[in-house]
Amino acid sequence: MRVVVVGAGLGGVAAAVGLHRRGHEVTLYERGAELREAGTAVVVMPNGVRALDELGLSDYVRGQAMPAVNGGLRDWRGRPLLVTDAVQAQRTVGPSVAVSRAELHQALRGPLPAGLVRTATPVQRLESDHAEVTVISDGRPVTRADAVIVADGIGSALRGRLFPRHPGLRRAGRLDLRGMLPTPSGLDVSEFLACIMIDRRTGAMFGLFPVGESHLYWFTDSALHGPPPPAREARGDMLSLTADWHPVVPALIEATLPADIYVDAIACLAGPLPSFTIGRVALLGDAAHAMTPDLGQGASQAFEDAAAVTRHLAGAEPADVEERLLRYDAERRPRTSRLMLASSRQSWLMSRTGATAWLRDAVLRATPRGMATRRLASMWHV
Repeated sequence: MRVVVVGAGLGGVAAAVGLHRRGHEVTLYERGAELREAGTAVVVMPNGVRALDELGLSDYVRGQAMPAVNGGLRDWRGRPLLVTDAVQAQRTVGPSVAVSRAELHQALRGPLPAGLVRTATPVQRLESDHAEVTVISDGRPVTRADAVIVADGIGSALRGRLFPRHPGLRRAGRLDLRGMLPTPSGLDVSEFLACIMIDRRTGAMFGLFPVGESHLYWFTDSALHGPPPPAREARGDMLSLTADWHPVVPALIEATLPADIYVDAIACLAGPLPSFTIGRVALLGDAAHAMTPDLGQGASQAFEDAAAVTRHLAGAEPADVEERLLRYDAERRPRTSRLMLASSRQSWLMSRTGATAWLRDAVLRATPRGMATRRLASMWHV
């Protein structure tokens, strides 16, 4: 079949490779001038690694597996709140992996022939009939396809055209900073790897993950009032906010150059879409189910989508497309809707202050390690 994938982020590239390997005639359209992924790092959860296994694309991430450190939650001073058993978690559901976004994107797109990619081609709309879909860019048709996979990200323009009555994105009222840097010499961070610190006084968070043997990836999450500031100002604000945190936190933020810090206003879909498919068109990744980052499932759910759509379109003929995509919707929408809701609940819980936050921390300290590990394992199972 002729299959078009719109959007060359991590999920779109994974789907394009999977569909190409199943024998379909794939074309990947990307609005950017080149095929690349900007940003710092991404954490791929065990379910995401298994989805890449299914696509035959997991060699890179499995080669970068994090050491089995006991992660979990700590307070702003570094004191444990909830510790997970990393060895048991890896034994039960497999490894989590923190990797460079750019390197992961390069590894995923490696098997895709260059001739299948069209860069600098923003897709503005899709015109469908029962037989095929016409892809429109710059006001003119550029191709026709038997199926189209929309993977154009959280700000998807096509999602709004396909579902004009859906309210679209909503801001979470929180600011996300992300940075990656070589591990500073003389700074011992081993105790805080794969941990998230939370401050019940302000609702701010800081997370830290190892990337390979020589780099660290960190992120912060704090209240946002108004538009997001530029990186230098946001970095200064976060240094002020964390001045009395465990010394590791301000030290890592200060060691990261503003040019290496990415700033985002956190957003998510206001509610689940009524469907991931309309006729011969299906949505994938953030275009379908953008959620807050609190469960770390963004990339992993995109990889699950890519594996599922590849599986459901395997061996399909043009006449089969609509029915096969309905199967994809039936598999993926219930799971991602549950995770969207769970992520929003986690966002609310983690950003509490005052008495509610004090009670949350008390409950976390009383939670047995095994129970926390089992809860994570149930979420990671596909």
